[in-house]
Amino acid sequence: MIKLEKAVRRETGYIAIWVLILSALMQAVFLIFNKWDYTVLLGNLLSGSVSLLNFLLMGLTIQSATSKDEAQAKQQMRLSQTLRMLMIFAATVLGVLLPCFNTITSIVPIFFPRIALAFQPIFLRDDEQPSQPAGPDVPEEPEDEKAE
Repeated sequence: MIKLEKAVRRETGYIAIWVLILSALMQAVFLIFNKWDYTVLLGNLLSGSVSLLNFLLMGLTIQSATSKDEAQAKQQMRLSQTLRMLMIFAATVLGVLLPCFNTITSIVPIFFPRIALAFQPIFLRDDEQPSQPAGPDVPEEPEDEKAE
């Protein structure tokens, strides 16, 4: 059994909270416009759980790839992305084709993790922000500026 690292648990928990909040908001919108029925809930459960599973599997793949050499890690990441996209595609097709799922709520929650990640810098403290690696496009701060 793979042991979840603290960072993967924390980030997946953050995404899970946002998926729940955004799912509740979407359910409320359907209730307000008097369009809610059980298919709305089922579609939301389907795609919300798939989007959360996708994020968790991505985290597990990254966690696993860090212990491999570059070529193996690249291959593992590529395979994982392909399989995760197939999972999302299959769930979306099921949600659209089967009458027990609402089409809109089978598609929209797939984007909830992206929305959550867009809002992440607003809600995290400075000490919780992921560090940006210095690279050719990102100049590293001089030591005297870091101390300020």
